[in-house]
Amino acid sequence: MASSSTDEPVDRSKHPSGIVPTLQNIVSTVDLCCKLDLKTIALKARNAEYNPRRFAAVIMRIREPKATALIFSSGKMVCTGARTEELSKKAAQKIARVVNRIGFEVKFKDFKVQNIVGSCDVKFPIRLEGLAYEHEDHASYEPELFPGLIYRMISPKVVLLIFVSGKVVLTGAKTRDQIYEAFELIYPVLLTFKKDPSEIIAPPSKRAKKS
Repeated sequence: MASSSTDEPVDRSKHPSGIVPTLQNIVSTVDLCCKLDLKTIALKARNAEYNPRRFAAVIMRIREPKATALIFSSGKMVCTGARTEELSKKAAQKIARVVNRIGFEVKFKDFKVQNIVGSCDVKFPIRLEGLAYEHEDHASYEPELFPGLIYRMISPKVVLLIFVSGKVVLTGAKTRDQIYEAFELIYPVLLTFKKDPSEIIAPPSKRAKKS
């Protein structure tokens, strides 16, 4: 039975394919509800950098939970790098407390997950050319520009990057259930375009070196 990366039993009622995509990154936003002096934050906070000529935000990194925040003078903050929605919120709250201790009267308002990225491996090679041809309304495949096929699903609104090796990256979801739903919808399609073993060209065997 296929399973998630943690090798826990898979709930087939939720994941009929037997494959559970692994969440790789959560992007969230929150409003700290006050104007911020970014120079002060950069000077007083650890693991913070600020170069206004390059980017108009303080970049602050924390280790536990591992995440990176972009803090803007308007009070808006973007948090990225956490692996779950809960850890993303925990990281944002922790950074908000750091900013508060520096001397700003922050609030924690309108926390929202903006993007979830997941990935998985179907464990078989895929005929991307055939998939692109049969699903031309949703798929684009230009191997000379990018090695993966880009599949834009309408519902749920998720973008999938599908590689010939069987690796799949899903992005654009607002919830983990959208990641799971999108994968379960694409999995039967991928099975249809599974490469036959006879189509897989084995690399030429190395010739024995002449003595």
